[in-house]
Amino acid sequence: MNAIISASELASALAGGSPPVLLDVRWQLSVAEAAGEPPFDGRAAYAAGHLPGAVFVDLDRELAGAAGAAGRHPLPDLAEFGAAMRRAGVSSARPVVVYDGGQGWAAARAWWLLRWTGHPDVSVLDGGLTAWEGPLSTDVPTPPEGDFAPVPAAAGLLDAEGAAALARSGVLFDARAGERYRGDVEPIDRVGGHIPGAVSAPTNDNVGPDGRFLPAEELGARFKALGAADGTEVGVYCGSGVSGAHEVLALAVAGIPAALYVGSWSEWSADPSRPVAVGPDPQ
Repeated sequence: MNAIISASELASALAGGSPPVLLDVRWQLSVAEAAGEPPFDGRAAYAAGHLPGAVFVDLDRELAGAAGAAGRHPLPDLAEFGAAMRRAGVSSARPVVVYDGGQGWAAARAWWLLRWTGHPDVSVLDGGLTAWEGPLSTDVPTPPEGDFAPVPAAAGLLDAEGAAALARSGVLFDARAGERYRGDVEPIDRVGGHIPGAVSAPTNDNVGPDGRFLPAEELGARFKALGAADGTEVGVYCGSGVSGAHEVLALAVAGIPAALYVGSWSEWSADPSRPVAVGPDPQ
């Protein structure tokens, strides 16, 4: 199974006898929303045109729980997540392809959740909707109910304590932009900076100008240069467990397994008792 799929590969799969389930997870991090401005409306974008047969999945409501002490996008209730996936037609024996508007963060969040809860065959459309050259549709499908029942894995998920420990014993990547890692700016959370010991590894550096992932060899070289040597345990966090999922996906493309701290900086920084490092140095 490949973690990503090209637009041409997806077109061929959709034309075959056993097409994958398509999930449209268009979403955008809106800094303006923190100032009270209207957020991006993924459902409206879906209604205006989507891949034929795709079902819309709402990241905030179906791929995350309510914001609170556990962060802005904590894990969803797994029973509710499973029900949402079954409504979308997801079954364990059928491949799933997830896409978003092109940034890849939201699609990666769906990919990570499905993989972590046991789906054996999930991939992300590399480059998202912007890479698709086929027709779009405004028809809203009603797929037959799927049978997917999420069973969380024992590995692959970090809590705050686990992330702090991994920053000392292995490598913990901070997937946010460098200025947020350093604490130069913090547009959303209580305080700027990073988890002590974490290494800055911005997600945007994993893709080219077209939004598609760099070749696996280049990604592997990048992460190894940042400390992900063979045998090193790797974890990732970001602001709220969305762009961090994209970094976990990039690591998977490179053949490097990694765990995700879903609560991420939005959970870590909300507790004044937790230490905060600032500046370019991990410590």
